[in-house]
Amino acid sequence: MTSNLTNKNLIKAEQLIDFCSRVYQSIGVPLEDAQFAADTLVQADLWGHQSHGVLRLAWYYARLKSGAMKANTKVDTVINAGAVGVIDGNDGMGPAIAKAAVIQACERAKLHGIGVVSVRNSNHFGTCMYYTRMAAKQGCIGMLMSNAGPNMAPWGGRKKKIGTNPWSIAVPGGKHDAIVMDMANSGVARGKIYLAKNRGESIPNDWAIDKEGRPTNDPAAAIEGLILPMAGHKGYVFGVMIDILSGVLSGSSFLDQVHGPYDPTNRSGAGHLMICMNVDAFQPLAEFEEKIEAYVTSLKDVPLAQGFDQVFYPGEMESIADQKNRSEGILLPEETLQSLLNLSKETGVKW
Repeated sequence: MTSNLTNKNLIKAEQLIDFCSRVYQSIGVPLEDAQFAADTLVQADLWGHQSHGVLRLAWYYARLKSGAMKANTKVDTVINAGAVGVIDGNDGMGPAIAKAAVIQACERAKLHGIGVVSVRNSNHFGTCMYYTRMAAKQGCIGMLMSNAGPNMAPWGGRKKKIGTNPWSIAVPGGKHDAIVMDMANSGVARGKIYLAKNRGESIPNDWAIDKEGRPTNDPAAAIEGLILPMAGHKGYVFGVMIDILSGVLSGSSFLDQVHGPYDPTNRSGAGHLMICMNVDAFQPLAEFEEKIEAYVTSLKDVPLAQGFDQVFYPGEMESIADQKNRSEGILLPEETLQSLLNLSKETGVKW
């Protein structure tokens, strides 16, 4: 990787995918899994969510290097009960395990109308909506949730116990891209605080508190302290329920037993829950998509508030960003680029 790569460079997605894939392969990840995991990272950057993009490659590489995450992913189906399945990821690559969960949940949904796959012993997989969009492309409504390493306190407490615990729903959009919700149950995803730190930016003082319990706009102090739940106690409740459905139900780890991608040495123990509903089991997919198109038209057919140029349906901003960034290239923060340079030196993988 040459040293003329600066934060002023626009990098093509294909270049980033190739580099990330070769970094993964350099530490023993099989080609197919390496390419898929690389795509999940770069796709987050394409959508404009750099908190979940190639910023994370160095973290994942460190976990692979330590053995906390296994390079060769072996997914076992431990329960096969019609519409319901439980799979064990055996501490393999999070993206490869989540991909297997989507495939199996969609297959079950096509047979039974709904497919529910519970996942144990997984790892962080990137952004949830990558996988729910996969389901939407197959004519299913996809819902995915996961627990995560602790960074929020129980409501009223001051000790990290609960992860940001994200979840996503994606719906086939007809002539539009999928209608997508993807959110953490904190006021902001922890990765966005890391991104602000990388960019040398301050954060809003309602995102986190420092280790002394004081509001802070310093991302470093926020990482050391506690991330605040969205909507106060409501975000705390969401986080707890997703932890139960992802971790307890699957037989995986939960609460502060889970270790996130920022931890280079401890096995994750993350659990997920993937639910797919086959739209054709409810009504013909074509009819559903016609209604969704009418729904989007109606959403947009409203007077605009001051300062707004248009109304976006959920997921539309990401689709627009994807088109722009694929065409023009991706602009990465200088610190993220430096982490890629460091990986290039460590692995011998050239740009």
